[in-house]
Amino acid sequence: MLRVQAGPWPAGEYPLSSAWLRSKDVSGLRPERLGVDGGGHSVSDGSAKKDTPLKTYRDHYFLKAKQEHYPARSVYKLQELDRRFRIFAKGMRVLDLGAAPGSWSLYAAGQVGPQGFVLGADLVAAETAFPAQVLFVREDVYAPSPEFAALLRDRGPFQVVLSDMAPATIGHRATDQARSAALCREAFELARRCLKQGGSFVYKVFMGPEVKTLSDDLRRCFAAVKSHKPAGSRPESMETFYVARGFKASFP
Repeated sequence: MLRVQAGPWPAGEYPLSSAWLRSKDVSGLRPERLGVDGGGHSVSDGSAKKDTPLKTYRDHYFLKAKQEHYPARSVYKLQELDRRFRIFAKGMRVLDLGAAPGSWSLYAAGQVGPQGFVLGADLVAAETAFPAQVLFVREDVYAPSPEFAALLRDRGPFQVVLSDMAPATIGHRATDQARSAALCREAFELARRCLKQGGSFVYKVFMGPEVKTLSDDLRRCFAAVKSHKPAGSRPESMETFYVARGFKASFP
């Protein structure tokens, strides 16, 4: 039996022979890979949570997200990246890693439209009502089940791979940075297997000494690699975002 949470279909368990696209329940597998912030989002921005003076700053984006019916304010980081780099187009297929609670998947769904498709994956469930073009599955994407691997083959290749994931931070800067870089490396390797030629890879990373090696490797596989820290990121946060475009299906 498989656990699926998707668009117009009810979440629940379906037999392997079902026509539904599906993934296994991995609620017991390596939950330490992802942290959960105060808003239920399965990623961390790498900054310490303080009541002041950031309370007003957090409330602004939190209230805006509530007003616009997004489950987390992280959506405005992706929105800014999209406006700057023009990541999405109608009809695209998108893979969203670390997708819970669903803000990035919702935004991507709006940009690709009903003709597109968004596959969101996370270890934790997303209590979000997704449109028909979104399929959300619970899965450890770095230890994928055979069913999830088949789903990637059947629905891929993707024009865009997104990763807003981060490790559960421990407050030790060097350790948190190294763990973030390791997650990004794994996301990069998955993107190389799933991206269509000319596609884009968007990921978050905590800045540290490993970032240059990773970005150098990206530049061998993509025509252009740019970094940007959106206005929605806290000034003291370690996080920044990279947008790699023009994936080369054949590269050295």
